Parts: sequence; structure tokens; C-alpha cells
Amino acid sequence: MANIFNGFKLQTLQGPTLDPATLAGRVVLVVNTASACGFTPQFKGLQALHEEFADRGLVILGFPCNQFGAQDPGSAEQIASFCETQYGVTFPMMGKVEVNGVNAHPFYQWLKKEAKGLLGTEAIKWNFTKFLISRQEQVLARYAPQDTPASLKKDIEAALVAE
Repeated sequence: MANIFNGFKLQTLQGPTLDPATLAGRVVLVVNTASACGFTPQFKGLQALHEEFADRGLVILGFPCNQFGAQDPGSAEQIASFCETQYGVTFPMMGKVEVNGVNAHPFYQWLKKEAKGLLGTEAIKWNFTKFLISRQEQVLARYAPQDTPASLKKDIEAALVAE
């Protein structure tokens, strides 16, 4: 099976590019995050999902984004420190990206085409929009910012046991 992740340069918050092989055959939950948003406490729930399911094949990728209300203006170091000290985040945090507009990261362009939002729109409406990708690299679902990490557990479980 071809690794769709090979087609995208996914830079980590610390600088190096994430090795696409680390995502091959895994279930991936992608989230555009922000450090100063009303949904920021979802980091706690995302970390809980990471702790519960990482050994079964779940990878969570957090992508800081400053496009919504300028709620993540910090540097990579500030974002990393905030996520670690405030929420104990140990899942991979990626480099800051844009998710909408002409400068949207190519990975997000792909995600939005694969799983459209409400009424068929592609645009991401706010921070903490989530995408669930199967082991076969198919986008299974797109979730709204208000969908809590805990509410995704059944879908994650199903994706983890699917062949």
C-alpha cells in the first residue's frame, strides 16, 4: 500500500520533518489546535486518547494554527512549552500551519477535500476541528470543534479494529 503521508512534508514543532513511515498502517487523528481558545482544554482529552490508544495504533497530530481569532500567536518554543506544562501533551505537535486560504498547508487541502464540513463546505470553521484517518489512509470522519475527544472514542475503537 502506498503511504499517502509520503506526499506531504509534515514539519514537527521542534523543526524536523515527521517520518511518514511512522504513520503507515496507523489510525491518525488530526487536530488544528490553539493555545488561547475556549476549546483549548480539549488538549487534556486528546492526551487521554493518546494514553489510552497509542499502543493500539492511534497517532494524534496537533497542528497549531493562528487563523482563528489569533489564538495561537506564540513561537514554536512557546507553544511546545504551553502544551507540555499546561496539559502534559506527549503526542506529536506539528509546526504551525494555515488550514484555510491560499496558504493552507497541502495536507489540510487534502483533508478538506476528503471530508467536507457542514453543507459540503471545505473551509475549517474554527480551532479544534478534527479528522480521523484509517489505517488504509482514508479519511473516515470530520468532527466539529465542539465534538470532544471523548465523544470520538467509539469511532477510534472501530477504526483500530478495522482491517
